[in-house]
Amino acid sequence: MKNDDILDNDCNLSVSSYVEQEDTREVINISEVNAKLETLIAEGNELNQKIEAIIKELG
Repeated sequence: MKNDDILDNDCNLSVSSYVEQEDTREVINISEVNAKLETLIAEGNELNQKIEAIIKELG
């Protein structure tokens, strides 16, 4: 770091002014998430139908 850089930054010595933070955000594939969600919803509906059938049997 040069003195000119510090002067250009109004003598701010904060590390964050000179060092870029690493991007640690997780990359999420929305298409995969939506496909998994559709599968889970279908499985949930199937289970609900089975539960309803059992309840009808029990009277």
